[in-house]
Amino acid sequence: MLWLKAFHVISMVTWFAGLFYLPRLFVYHADTADEAGLVRFETMERRLFKLMTIGAAATVAFGIALLFAVPAYLHMGWLHAKLGCVALLIAYHVKCGTLAGDFARRCNRHNSRWYRAFNEIPSVLLIAIVVLVIVKPF
Repeated sequence: MLWLKAFHVISMVTWFAGLFYLPRLFVYHADTADEAGLVRFETMERRLFKLMTIGAAATVAFGIALLFAVPAYLHMGWLHAKLGCVALLIAYHVKCGTLAGDFARRCNRHNSRWYRAFNEIPSVLLIAIVVLVIVKPF
């Protein structure tokens, strides 16, 4: 079980690296007007989204494996709250993909200030998840 936990955390760190960096790319992309810069950001965003999707899938897969290894977790309130946060992260991940697609189609609808605020969401969720897993308040 410790190996599953280790790989769950490693894949989670990979996923969060993308969740933190992709919206930061959006901040700079929103302020870019030259063609070379636009193409560069589109390429970076597409590649990063693919990598962070692998991290997300691995995080979920190892999390499910942990639940099979220790089904008693399913009866713990802290896990229910954590899974709610994970559901929000998945929704955020999907939204990042949608936003990257908007940039790729050159139909971005937000300014860099909006992306700066959007970029804070995974930080809040990460704090919540770590507190839930370590403190287990429920």
